[in-house]
Parts: sequence; C-alpha cells; structure tokens
Amino acid sequence: MAELTLTPTTEQELTRLLGPLQQGYAEDLAAHRGMTPDAALERAVTQIRELLPAGAATDGVVLRAARVGETEVGWIWVTLPTPAAPNQAWIHNIEVHEEHRGRGYARRMIQLIEVELAHLGVPELGLNVFGTNTVAIGLYRSLGFEVTAQQMAKRIDPTG
Repeated sequence: MAELTLTPTTEQELTRLLGPLQQGYAEDLAAHRGMTPDAALERAVTQIRELLPAGAATDGVVLRAARVGETEVGWIWVTLPTPAAPNQAWIHNIEVHEEHRGRGYARRMIQLIEVELAHLGVPELGLNVFGTNTVAIGLYRSLGFEVTAQQMAKRIDPTG
C-alpha cells in the first residue's frame, strides 16, 4: 500500500476545495452559531477570503494536498505564527474526503505537518473544533492536543 504524502496545494486545487469548505463552514455556523444560512455563507466566504487573500500564494500559510499514490485523499491548511500568536501555527482546516475516511489519513496528515512545522522552528500547533465533533476531538486528544480554551453558548427564546 502506498504511503500518504503531503504536497503543496496548487491554485487550481485550492479553488476546487474552497467551495465545499465555505459551504461546510457556513452549515456549521448556521447550526452552532444560530446564523441564517445566507449570513453564515457570507461570513464563511469573507473569513476565508481574508485569510487567503492571495489564494495558494498567500504568505504565511501552508496548504498541502494529502495523497496516497496519485490519489488525493484530503488536504490541510495551516497558518504559520503571526505577530498576534508568535509561537503557534494554526490548523484552519483538515479534511479527508468522504470516500477515504476511517483509514488514519487525518492522523498522518497532522503528524506530517508537525514534522514540517518543527523544521520551521514552530513550537506549538493549535486548532478549533466544534464541541459536537466527538470523532475529531478524540483524534486530537490522541495526538496530544489539550483544551486551552472553551466557548459555550445558549440560544435565547425570542418570545421570552
């Protein structure tokens, strides 16, 4: 069996991947933040555009396609440390395409990105995960991630 590798994401690949990312993020925002679907999609598109102003050529980001042989099985998007967070890289997205899930690819993607970040001298890697995503939470914990902050929300009935 071929080993999973990470290769730089091309502009064409990123363009193809961003549509489903924006839609999925908008669905999460609508479900977990109480936004209307239209407002959630607008926010998702705006945030992603702000984080990737030059697409795949944006400085300070690591965009990698995960491949097994010639088959793309997923992708990962990491922002390198910034002045606001000088010691921490940040996973904005990690995705294994649906037909390839359950094979350990997300774990391997994180392990490989950690090696790349270590070579760049990055001491810490962070991420956000929705509290209902128990599968991802279990994966992240098994890889040594720890909860450093927790947000909570409660919907308020507008009728009182």
